[in-house]
Amino acid sequence: MSFLIGQNMTGGYGKGPDILHDCTIEVDKGEIAVIVGPNGAGKSTAMKAVFGMLNVHSGTVFLDGEDITHLTPQARVQKGMGFVPQTHNIFTSMSVEENLEMGAFIRKDDISETMEQVYELFPILKEKRNQHAGELSGGQRQQVAVGRALMTKPKLLMLDEPTAGVSPIVMDELFDRIIEVSRTGLPILMVEQNAKQALEIADKGYVLVQGANAYSGSGKELLADPEVRKSFLGG
Repeated sequence: MSFLIGQNMTGGYGKGPDILHDCTIEVDKGEIAVIVGPNGAGKSTAMKAVFGMLNVHSGTVFLDGEDITHLTPQARVQKGMGFVPQTHNIFTSMSVEENLEMGAFIRKDDISETMEQVYELFPILKEKRNQHAGELSGGQRQQVAVGRALMTKPKLLMLDEPTAGVSPIVMDELFDRIIEVSRTGLPILMVEQNAKQALEIADKGYVLVQGANAYSGSGKELLADPEVRKSFLGG
C-alpha cells in the first residue's frame, strides 16, 4: 500500500455538482507524484479532496495505512499532511523567520534544527530572514511557503501549482529544491501547470480530464506516450 492513497474519489464543493469522478491518486515515500491536465480538469480539486477541503461523496483517503476520509483538514495536518496552497500562502506583513515560526505552531518541541534545515535548503531565506515576506519576489515567496510547510515536519508534502507565475529559471530552481526534499524520503504530491517540466521530475504522473483519470504511469512513460504528448504536452 502506498503511503498516501486517494482512492476512487468522487465529490465536489458544498451541494454543487461532482467535479471529481472516480479519481485515484497515490504517492509513496521518497516519490514525487504530479497531477497534470488541461485547465478545469480538476487537478487542484483532487488535491483538496485528499486534504479534506471538499465533500467526497464516495471513495476513501488513506495516509500511512489509516483511513482519514472523514477527518477535517486541521486533523489531517496533525496526522502529518503539509499543504501549500497556490495563492495567499504566506503572511506578507510578517518577516520570513516569523512565517517559518508560524509553520511550527502545532509543535511542542525545539524547532531550531528544522529551521536550520529549511535555511540550508533555501539559503536566500536565511539571508532575508528579517525582511517582510511581502517584499520578496514571487519565487522567494514560494520558498517561504514551502519552508513554512516543512516546519511542521510533515510526513507528506502537497504543493498546489508551486511554480505559478514565476520565471523559467526560478521554476527550475524550485523543482531542484523539490527533488532535494523528496530525497529525504518525504512523499510529495504536486499539482502543476508546467506539465512537461513536472513530469520530467515525477516518479508517478496522473493526467486528469474532467475530474477523472485519463492517463497514469511514471513521468517517463507519460512523456513518451504519443497521445499524452499530442493532447497535453504540445506534441
